[in-house]
Amino acid sequence: MSRKQQLHRPGPVRGPLADDTGCSILHVDMDAFFVSVELLERPELRGRPVLVGGKGLRAVVSAASYEARRFGVHSAMPMTRAMRLCPQAVVLTPRHTRYGELSRRVMEILRSLTPLVEPLSVDEAFLDVSGAGKLFGRPAEIAALIRRRIADELGLTCSVGVAPTKFLAKLASTRCKPDGLMVVPADGILEFLHPLPIASLWGVGERTEARLRALGLATVGQLAAVPVATLRAELGNALGAHLHELAWGRDPRGVTPETPDRSVGAEETYQSDVADPAEVRRELLRLAERTGARVRAAGLRGRTVSLKLREPDFTTITRSRTLPEPTDMSRVIYLTACELFEASGRERVPLRLIGVRLENLSQAGEAPRQLALDEPETGWREAEQAMDEAARRFGSGAIRPAALLPPTSRGARRDPGGARDAGNARGGADA
Repeated sequence: MSRKQQLHRPGPVRGPLADDTGCSILHVDMDAFFVSVELLERPELRGRPVLVGGKGLRAVVSAASYEARRFGVHSAMPMTRAMRLCPQAVVLTPRHTRYGELSRRVMEILRSLTPLVEPLSVDEAFLDVSGAGKLFGRPAEIAALIRRRIADELGLTCSVGVAPTKFLAKLASTRCKPDGLMVVPADGILEFLHPLPIASLWGVGERTEARLRALGLATVGQLAAVPVATLRAELGNALGAHLHELAWGRDPRGVTPETPDRSVGAEETYQSDVADPAEVRRELLRLAERTGARVRAAGLRGRTVSLKLREPDFTTITRSRTLPEPTDMSRVIYLTACELFEASGRERVPLRLIGVRLENLSQAGEAPRQLALDEPETGWREAEQAMDEAARRFGSGAIRPAALLPPTSRGARRDPGGARDAGNARGGADA
């Protein structure tokens, strides 16, 4: 949980469930999602501080239970610092495949109530329920139904904000965590919004907050009282106008359903820097295999392969290449990534992070795939499809390229806990 932000049956309604007329926007946010999923199979850990993340020197916290958060631990914190703050915490290795499965089931529940669902990440989404009233009731009743169904069908809890706009619904769900429901009535927007700290506004990061506090502004209401021209002069035209609108509760954005993935990929942070070009290529193969499997599972292809390299001083470079036609083949992704690596001038430079992504995505059936002149009709594609089927039946890693097999010393540099499946570009935050 960031600075802006007990698994059991649906918890209390927080805040007055006053008139929800005009409050057609819901924000559904799963509670400590990664931890909650793990506790489904580890119920003996309920009530204890639990962290999901790696155990290496460079690993970070992916998720923290609410018991751990009481010690100041939050997601994206270095694991070493988290363990200093809460040495009694239990650390569990992330299982992104399992989180993805539960996320899909959550989204299925939401889409059964309205087609207007806009996922933000694996654990949160906006809904527009303006057309669902005849079937399911008023917005607050739909919010309560969502919480009951997720608890009954999945054994998980969520918090739901109900409001006239996306911004206010998101604030409401954050304010009623964990396991709560809050309505921001249309005639009580300023009463709810103006007492909040300025960091509650989208676009106010640590630097912007420091600048606003230097002006003597600590609450949203104080910022709202400042002329927009002054905010523009202090923060720039775009940000100043944006914060002025939000401070008065104005957010014209609607719910955009089914936002397509912009990219799919994987990246890895290493416990010790990788400088051997042969080892880098093995890691590129590993990442390309993961990326290819994900796009094939999603029925996608992409035209642009992107490579990300980060040096020990956090200098980061990206290189990309657009292919003649879309692909979903791990081999093509790997060979292109290798070419990008060789052209990067970093073949002997120590690297702390490597990432591979496939971008410019489209549905696999949208365009026919043409065989190259010397490409056999069967071969790599069939081999990768067979690997996908083996993974579905026997688990990931059941079949892998020979270059990725032991000796174990080959993987000694790799920090399994630092691994992060980059997934799609929407990303995910645990709250």
